[in-house]
Amino acid sequence: MEDKKFILSKLNLLLIAIGFIIIVVGFLLMTGSTTEVEFNPDIFSTRRITIGPMISLFGFVFIIFAILYKPKKK
Repeated sequence: MEDKKFILSKLNLLLIAIGFIIIVVGFLLMTGSTTEVEFNPDIFSTRRITIGPMISLFGFVFIIFAILYKPKKK
């Protein structure tokens, strides 16, 4: 069989995986308890409305960088 060359290198795929993990961490920071019936003012915490979305956005930007990154030739 012939050797197939992929467009993305192993380094690109590793960087994409890291970006995906960063996105998941951002979404986990945005989650909270949903078992309570009464109003919970913690839904407006800085972690949920600022830090989590910023980390997720960074992860998406990092994945775009990982796709466009071209490793240097040796």
